[in-house]
Amino acid sequence: MVLWAHSARQSVNANGVLSLGPRHELSDHCRSTAEWAARFASVFGAGELAYVLGLFHDAGKAACAWQQRLLEVEGTDDRVGIGHKELGARRVFPVAGLASMAILGHHGGLTSVADLAQLLTSQEDRTEADSISRFLSAIPEATVAPHGPELFPKRFRFGADNLTMEMRLRMVFSALVDADHLDTAAHRRGWRGPRVAAPVDMAILAERFERRRAARIAGHDDSGIGFLRSQVYKAAVDASSWEPGLFRLAAPTGLGKTYAQGAFALHHAARWGKRRVVVAVPFITITEQNAGVYRQMLDDVDQCMVLEHHSNVRFDEGEDGSKQTSAQRWARLAADNWDAPFVVTTTVQLFESLFGRKPSQIRKLHRLAGAVVVLDEVQALPNRLLLPILSGLRTLTEQFGTTVLLTSATQPQFQALSVWKAGESSDGVQIREVIDDPQPLFEQARRVRYQWRFDPQPTWDEIADELIQQRQAMVIVNSVRDARNLYRLMSQERDHVWHLSTRMCPQHRRAVLKVVTDRLREGLPTLVVATQLVEAGVDLSFPVVWRALAPADSIQQAGGRANRSGEFASGGTVVVFDPADGRRPADYELACALTVKYFGPGGAELDDQGALGRYYRELYSDLQLDHCPLDRSKAPAGQVIQQHREKLDYLAVSEGPLLDPGRSAKRDAKLAFRMIPDDSAPVVVVDHEEAEHVESLLAELVAGTIKAGAALRQLQPWIVQLRNTIASKPEVAALMDDVVGESPR
Repeated sequence: MVLWAHSARQSVNANGVLSLGPRHELSDHCRSTAEWAARFASVFGAGELAYVLGLFHDAGKAACAWQQRLLEVEGTDDRVGIGHKELGARRVFPVAGLASMAILGHHGGLTSVADLAQLLTSQEDRTEADSISRFLSAIPEATVAPHGPELFPKRFRFGADNLTMEMRLRMVFSALVDADHLDTAAHRRGWRGPRVAAPVDMAILAERFERRRAARIAGHDDSGIGFLRSQVYKAAVDASSWEPGLFRLAAPTGLGKTYAQGAFALHHAARWGKRRVVVAVPFITITEQNAGVYRQMLDDVDQCMVLEHHSNVRFDEGEDGSKQTSAQRWARLAADNWDAPFVVTTTVQLFESLFGRKPSQIRKLHRLAGAVVVLDEVQALPNRLLLPILSGLRTLTEQFGTTVLLTSATQPQFQALSVWKAGESSDGVQIREVIDDPQPLFEQARRVRYQWRFDPQPTWDEIADELIQQRQAMVIVNSVRDARNLYRLMSQERDHVWHLSTRMCPQHRRAVLKVVTDRLREGLPTLVVATQLVEAGVDLSFPVVWRALAPADSIQQAGGRANRSGEFASGGTVVVFDPADGRRPADYELACALTVKYFGPGGAELDDQGALGRYYRELYSDLQLDHCPLDRSKAPAGQVIQQHREKLDYLAVSEGPLLDPGRSAKRDAKLAFRMIPDDSAPVVVVDHEEAEHVESLLAELVAGTIKAGAALRQLQPWIVQLRNTIASKPEVAALMDDVVGESPR
């Protein structure tokens, strides 16, 4: 009797007639999944373990009830609806140990050791013996697999380093679910086997990068800023030959870190046999900008090398609504698991893949093993999550052959935190500086003067009056409300004022940025009121920038938008002010006080590396990120997440601990690993040039003729995340219609 893994593939011909292709044999699927999982996991030494997990992951489908139900729902949209994960997990536990959690979670996601223990202590269903007999008859080689010696016992047991084991289980799970999804997708699409990209010669990419960069800078002034940029670039290329590990590149804004970090990553990958480069950036605006640069440097007409992956990328159709191009089809498939030689993504995507639990999140994780990971603008990582983030990066470099490069003009002192600091039982993290002593470089690159306007505190009316006297200037404030109020004051007096904030949909922000960039290039009067989204990496340059009081790194990043290339003969000016009627986030208070202490009137220069180091060390101490309170319920989020990681409680890590264990299933999301707090509602904006296209997508979504995931991907350029506290206001709610789910009321 033939056992099936998946129902017959459905297809519709040109006349709209439905036809069914072949079913997917269970033996073929399990063998293919095992082989691909082993191939993926062999990079980090767990190939044999992954093979066994892959072979048994769908063993439960051999049950008569499951097979019968599969045939009943064939040709419909119904699911089988019968669990099949338990049998394989129970069967492989004697040899795979805790790694059998991967089978238990290969559809719904990793959960916890407690869930595995509950399965193992439960009584076997009386049909399980018959099911496993049928499974072994179909796959005879599986009879031998679970009776050998225990696989990797030291790496998958509770012990002195549970955090490393927690990450190993994530990696093995990633290899398993990626192999499973690839083989299933091949069946659904009628392919002979999984589509996996061939390895790329990174030396060829490095040479192409060098050649195209040389062409781009040919004829540019090699003195002044140009000379400093060449120094940074050369230092990055030289450092790429050093042994893999953890690196830090501290360089002033505007000195070409995008090129320098790309060159480091490619040359390092070529020198040390790394498989891919992943560049992660904190803001989507910079991600789009950097991806564009890297595509110009690496893509060929007939071959895509650079995958851009974040929430605003549209994979589902061409720009004009036409069918996908081959490049878009490649990007759509590669985005699922980062099967590309050069990936540009956001830190949200990267770290929620590293610490998530769902297969769709973790599929791509195994691609980080043996890779070069560049964290751009690393100062923007959220303080509350630094402990798990730094712990995870350390494990990647020490256990999985990953090289990590941290780049920023305001490098944090991560070594001050326990997870990177030397302790009684562990060595500290070894960080190598790409530029050994960056202070002289910062001094040579100074292009702005800082002015501090604290006494008296200016009002928004006074600030607006001063700004409208400027021909070109930008002001950066700490809240959307402040930006809106100041924009209204200025736009009443001048026509050349633009607003930029996260309250605008991405498509609108891109359009405004283009207008502003073009006007600056043409020397036209241009005034911009913005929130923090323009601080890092956005390629704008004004003679004058005003910055509402903020943490030191934000102020220096704002300074990078003034006289960016030294084009203003008199230099640039940054006015730091504390608005009398302004707002700033509550978590800014400690950092703002320390900023004034170290860098305010009469203090050190903002690019003083020694003062910056002292600032960060005191900030981390004041935030008590490493503080262990006697009342464990009052521990900081980062510590709570680390505690649950040590317990292999993946559910608590990604969704928060139970609020009332044993009585309620509600979880404390404030203590979950969430790069962006889940307290907002996605709102689609339809008042723009492409409103007809957006309304058509919404109509399809309501009618059910398009899947929600596909529709949301296409709608991303017009989506604004609105905080629930704002969306629930009656005057706001009255302007919205619910499309999927319900908005907060």
